[in-house]
Amino acid sequence: MKTLYLLRHGETLFNALHKIQGWCDSPLTKKGIQQAKQAKEWFEKQHICFDHAYSSTSERCCDTLEIITSLPYQRCKGLKENNYGLLEGEHDYLAENDPQKCATYYLQFGGESNETLKERMVKTLTDIMEKEDHHSVLAVSHGGACFNFLRAWQDPTEELKKGFGNCCIFIYEYENHCFYLKDIIRQEES
Repeated sequence: MKTLYLLRHGETLFNALHKIQGWCDSPLTKKGIQQAKQAKEWFEKQHICFDHAYSSTSERCCDTLEIITSLPYQRCKGLKENNYGLLEGEHDYLAENDPQKCATYYLQFGGESNETLKERMVKTLTDIMEKEDHHSVLAVSHGGACFNFLRAWQDPTEELKKGFGNCCIFIYEYENHCFYLKDIIRQEES
């Protein structure tokens, strides 16, 4: 059985300022750096070693990954967040948070649909996990990307109610081209 550790990046300046952040980027905050260090400590306490690591091309994901491991990693555009079009960088009160309504909401602003994001994440992570020598993989991505990946494999409603905070870790088992959610490790908010 192969294992994927899919992790959301640490808190960023745009997260703290309540700005919409998809393909645009902002740096990790001090809190975001601390969250990444806490994730690293969790992996170390569990004695988890990765044989490969991947990151979204966004700086916030690369920086998070580099705090967690010194393993060389590959940057993947397929792990990027949803493209929110003209709403990128705008205040998050303009965002649509209802899962059904936001399925196509961002298309009107030149962004992408949840279905496109889900298909991109599934293809990227399946291609990664199909590699013969990939047994314990770390992939750092984004909140919306992680949510849409989860909904490809199960109803995400109950997990969504618990939230997908920064640096939460989605643990998936991978077998026969399918991902099975084993657990979600959430950090305590301080």
